Amino acid sequence: MVEQVSSLKTGIKYKNTPIGRIPVDWEMVRLEAICEEIYRYPTYYNIKYVQQDGVPEVRGELIGNNGELSSDPLEYRYIPKETSANFPRTILHEGDFVLSVRGTMGKIGYIPSRLENANMTANLMRISPNRNKVYPLWLKQFFLSDFFQNRLDEASSATTIKTIKAPELKAIELPLPLLFEQKKIAEILTTVDEATEKTDQIIEKTKEAKKGLMQRLLTCGIGHEKFKKTEIGEIPIEWEMIRLGDLCNGQPEYGANVPSIDMDKSLPRYIRITDITEDGELLTSTWQSIKREFAEPYILKEGDFLFARSGATVGKTYWYRNRDGECAFAGYMIRFKPNPMQLLPDFLFQYTHSNFYYNWVKGMLRAGAQPNINAQEYSNMPLPRPLINEQKQIADILSSIDNELQKEANHKKRLELLKKGLMQVLLTGKIRVPV
Repeated sequence: MVEQVSSLKTGIKYKNTPIGRIPVDWEMVRLEAICEEIYRYPTYYNIKYVQQDGVPEVRGELIGNNGELSSDPLEYRYIPKETSANFPRTILHEGDFVLSVRGTMGKIGYIPSRLENANMTANLMRISPNRNKVYPLWLKQFFLSDFFQNRLDEASSATTIKTIKAPELKAIELPLPLLFEQKKIAEILTTVDEATEKTDQIIEKTKEAKKGLMQRLLTCGIGHEKFKKTEIGEIPIEWEMIRLGDLCNGQPEYGANVPSIDMDKSLPRYIRITDITEDGELLTSTWQSIKREFAEPYILKEGDFLFARSGATVGKTYWYRNRDGECAFAGYMIRFKPNPMQLLPDFLFQYTHSNFYYNWVKGMLRAGAQPNINAQEYSNMPLPRPLINEQKQIADILSSIDNELQKEANHKKRLELLKKGLMQVLLTGKIRVPV
């Protein structure tokens, strides 16, 4: 009764279906009912790719999480036109979709006009919607929704490697709005996608600008006129090239190899390499704690600096600030304590995200060996040292760019949450669009 009253208040009437309640004027259909073709078969093998005047080959690696295919022609392989013509049912047209059916099953790619008449690999399935029944850009949003992805997972074959077959895909049921309503829903969701894409572009352009500025500031400094040659190139004559270990207090220390426990915020957080992003920030999605009796020797103090010492993450860095709460650091990391009278941690942080540092790390890794840089090697790392005031100026300039990047990243997260919420209500008819 309460539900009926609620529906009357909103002016929406619902009907019960096997996939849940949907508006009375929507249909519940199988995917095959709104498609001209859902098709997959093994295509060409032992093919010789061509460089010019060939047909682009769409493959799963080119599909982004947003349903878009790579726009970079250099990322595509090209097959002879004759080969493509031999497989007409896998030739793609604008508004078609490709679905990855093995391994990373469920990635969906929308075919834009620039890929008209492209072909696809055997690990993809072609979905060609009936344009008289379904608006392709609405279907794209539906395919990207949690609703569809959950149905796809339920319908997939129960094997070690997840896979979906054409009959299983065709049988998936979905709620279908009227065509004009599909277009309005797609328009709203696409607007959010476009705002997210613009934010991504701002982030990438800002990162590129920071790279150029970092290169200049870390070699030319601020206001210098005379320079000298060093192992990282020319630097101001007033600067020194000096070993990291000579600018730190005490000896470097290795992290704790003790058991961690599930998150308990009354205990110190146990920082592992996997908790640190490439940007040197702590993840909030992963959290382990450490018992206090194990933690004391490994508790981080303001300004402490961590370096990852082995494995695929070797070279990753983290600068501890009190804002991160009480933390202890795990094994496979090495702690340095920069002397703030000689080396500012924020200057070191910026330096360890520069090409100068990345090139040094690459040079330290031995071919064929497990990636590893030990405490002594990190201690011998050379770096340029401006005077403290100039270190602060350089770090402040670069940190201001980091702050702008963080603002844009937060804006992107808000857009993603908005999109997720809109998809949940618009694609199920819980909220109807004005038409």
